Amino acid sequence: MKVIIGQGSCGIAAGANKVYSLFKEEIDNSNITATISTTGCIGMCYLEPIIDLVENDKKFTYVKVDEEMAKEIIEKHLKNGNPIDEYLMDDVSSTILNSQSRIALRNCGIINPENIDEYTEIDGYKAIQKCVKEMTPDQVIEVIKVSGLRGRGGAGFPTWFKWNAAKNSKATPKYMVCNADEGDPGAFMDRSVLEGDPHNLIEGMMIGAYAMGAEEGIVYVRAEYPLAIERLQLAIEQAREKGFLGKDIFGIKGLNFDLRIKAGAGAFVCGEETALIASLEGERGMPRLKPPFPAQKGYWQQPTNINNVETFANVPWILLNGGEAFSSMGTEKSNGTKVFALTGKIQNGGLVEVPMGISLKEVIYNIGGGIKDNKEFKAVQMGGPSGGCIPKELIETSVDYESINKTGAIMGSGGMVVMDETTCMVDMARFFLAFTREESCGKCIHCRIGTKRMLEILTRICDGDGKEGDIELLEDLSVKIKEGSLCGLGQTAPNPVLTTIKYFRNEYEDHILNKKCTAKQCTELLTYRITDKCIGCTLCSRNCPVDAISGSVKTKHTIDVDTCIKCGKCMAACKFDAIVID
Repeated sequence: MKVIIGQGSCGIAAGANKVYSLFKEEIDNSNITATISTTGCIGMCYLEPIIDLVENDKKFTYVKVDEEMAKEIIEKHLKNGNPIDEYLMDDVSSTILNSQSRIALRNCGIINPENIDEYTEIDGYKAIQKCVKEMTPDQVIEVIKVSGLRGRGGAGFPTWFKWNAAKNSKATPKYMVCNADEGDPGAFMDRSVLEGDPHNLIEGMMIGAYAMGAEEGIVYVRAEYPLAIERLQLAIEQAREKGFLGKDIFGIKGLNFDLRIKAGAGAFVCGEETALIASLEGERGMPRLKPPFPAQKGYWQQPTNINNVETFANVPWILLNGGEAFSSMGTEKSNGTKVFALTGKIQNGGLVEVPMGISLKEVIYNIGGGIKDNKEFKAVQMGGPSGGCIPKELIETSVDYESINKTGAIMGSGGMVVMDETTCMVDMARFFLAFTREESCGKCIHCRIGTKRMLEILTRICDGDGKEGDIELLEDLSVKIKEGSLCGLGQTAPNPVLTTIKYFRNEYEDHILNKKCTAKQCTELLTYRITDKCIGCTLCSRNCPVDAISGSVKTKHTIDVDTCIKCGKCMAACKFDAIVID
């Protein structure tokens, strides 16, 4: 029997290391015929820790395994061969996993990322060998062109075009760079591949390097992900030992390519390629004017190509299966699959990979399991912190670059934050703008000052001090920031504000004109009131930290709104739903 335990960051955070230790100790110190192995995250983070017991090609998947459950699984299943049905993954979760189309994530949660042999056993490094032994660089680029693969980091620029531009640059040396340091959702996906399938990334970069003529590759990864760095470094060393990296790779004289890791500081602005290049060169991560583009003058003014992790993770599959196989999935202009970090007010959060062209409704309800606590779906924010909001009226929108852009949102690096009826859209816009303002490098006045002024206005509105003309001022500032900013951070920072004004203008007006928060979330705009359901149990008054509640036993109590600090402790203490928010 083989025991496989998910030890991606999400699994470890949920306690997978302790579970692993229990199984390993039992296997090492008993006469059980079993092996134990680790794997990365399969994407179903809400079910971690996850354990697979595999015997005779039959797999039993246990989910949400704590230490007590692990001991029971060891005793009943591992030792005596009796599966515990109530701990196994249910049919719904199995259907969610099986309904995905996994290419970039195809090996995550399946193989041991620390063992190169498990990767080679499933045709790992076959694609790069096919390229260098059977194909010219032009033929490789043509396959990528036929596939329709577009950059998965945000803008969706055709991958083949960037490779070809770098290839046609006359200067040498050339550099192949992987941006594994994107913000929020992108970093989540990057980390999953680096922790769960690092050799796939290496092979994808090798193929791109062969196509453009680069002999050195750099993976720029955020230092906050030590496990990802550790596993990627191990994978690089294993590939070198096998002769897959270094000089004369695969025994072909003169065919050279090697990789190194650059640990970045996790700056959101380094998602922009020229800012990333500046950081690689030891400078502060700030964008540069284009042209020249990196394909002509990038790292140390040499031809450079930059793609993100998900883009590279698709490449080996495309070369093995053909460009047509990839382009057959998705829509006319958006081919293949896309990985999303599904989060927010959703039942089943985690990483999902679906074919382009699927509707938002299918992703949220069929894969995500719908909204938590039977609440009503309100909107989904797509594209990371600088993405936009798509309201429930547009839930049938197709997940492809063109359709998402038409709504005012962006595909970005794959964020999908689901919101329900309790989400205040004004406060949500303030939250995301606070992030982009903090992450602004400060080079552009429009971005540096404009986002600060927008945040001040949004904060004022949420605090109940909004005034007529604020909405129009936000719209005007947004246009100026988008037009005047040098890089994508500033150009997209106003998106959460613009889309919430477009689709939820009534909430802004309610905050400003009526001094009310539609979703009842903005503290300064709330008023707590005790209704006739009150039986005078005194629980509310006893829990009030400022003695704002008065009333005798068995009589209806009242709240002094001038004293009330709106902490909500009274409502939490009330057992009779007698306290409401106006």
